Amino acid sequence: MQITLPELALILLVGPSGAGKSTFARNHFLPTEIISSDQCRAMICDDENDQSVTSDAFEILHLIAEKRLKAGRFTVVDATNVQPEARKSLLKLARQYYSPTIAIVLDMPLRLCLERNIRRRDRTLPEEAIRNHYGLLQGSVQGLAKEGFRQIHHFRKPDELANLGVLRKPNRTNQKSETGPFDLVGDVHGCFEELCLLLQSLGYRTSLAGQNFETYHPDGRKLVFLGDLVDRGPKTPHVLRLVMDAVKSGDAFCLSGNHDAKLLKALQGQKVSYTHGLAESIRQLEDMSKEFREEVAEFLRTRPSHYVFDGGALVAVHAGLREEMHGRDSGKVRVFCLYGETTGETDEFGLPVRYPWATDYRGRAMVIYGHTPVMVPQWINNTLCIDTGCVFGGKLTALRYPEKELVSVSALTEYYKPNRPFKLSEQT
Repeated sequence: MQITLPELALILLVGPSGAGKSTFARNHFLPTEIISSDQCRAMICDDENDQSVTSDAFEILHLIAEKRLKAGRFTVVDATNVQPEARKSLLKLARQYYSPTIAIVLDMPLRLCLERNIRRRDRTLPEEAIRNHYGLLQGSVQGLAKEGFRQIHHFRKPDELANLGVLRKPNRTNQKSETGPFDLVGDVHGCFEELCLLLQSLGYRTSLAGQNFETYHPDGRKLVFLGDLVDRGPKTPHVLRLVMDAVKSGDAFCLSGNHDAKLLKALQGQKVSYTHGLAESIRQLEDMSKEFREEVAEFLRTRPSHYVFDGGALVAVHAGLREEMHGRDSGKVRVFCLYGETTGETDEFGLPVRYPWATDYRGRAMVIYGHTPVMVPQWINNTLCIDTGCVFGGKLTALRYPEKELVSVSALTEYYKPNRPFKLSEQT
């Protein structure tokens, strides 16, 4: 048996004293990844047993956990964690740093915990304390699923742990080993003809074999699509076919845009409004086979919120991303990636006013994004928006990385009229 954990997460070991939490931690995690409440007590008064310093010990434990999560480090808390209030504060800390929280519950028999406590040479607890831990766990374990854990792994017998394997799975956003060169492409929105012209300008070879496209660059460059492949334009299925085939062959990466996410909901049968070009995509996809629509849905479902490339030097995202969110994989991060940040106000066209996050950005990584069309891309604090409104009659633009060269092709026509005049447009 094995369990798979995210490469960045806060792990809470949950169980009474004597359940085997510390042994489990030593067997599966690095010493530097483990924060032990017992060791925190010993750091204060040289005695792991001294319960009088428990409050101070947990203050240290939370401080270390906070610093590790802030630095993007895998963190394991070795404490009883049998009380909902104790777990609540740690869950809140993980949310603050956009990290998933995993519960590993060692719900061993009370008899076994008591026997192990008696056999321990380093320290023992009063039997009543262990019985209390056990009772608290039994009273709260059923509510774990409602507390906000990404995963819950529940073990009730020692045999379940004997041959357990623990794997680390890289976050979908982590592509740091991919160093390029890349060609990052702004919002396509179904503009297939312009996409083909742009790829030709970038030096890509594209051919059609049966119903599938083969797209590659003779110099080994890779494409990075910044989302919003769909809606508004005339050939959404063609764009999807080309991009899906390029991703499958390893010649491209593609992340999710807000239009892609909305189309996925529609394909899954969820209730959505067919506005902002979704109706056009649905009509076009109705002419395609059921198998193709299912393939599209699976492709869109598996798109990450963003990518971190080149050792962390390059971040590709749809709507932008603050530095502290780079490489994180939480619900709040995904929402920011898809929609950016708004002020809560609307303009005279009834559209949300965008908060200019890029003006506050001071990160080392170059952030390339789309979502909000601009007439001319302009660098702002190491960030660049390359959505130049092709579907609105503007251009389709790519950024060559690491060269930082812009390549654009003009739209063949205005396919969709923006809700706001294009020169002022922030239509999404």
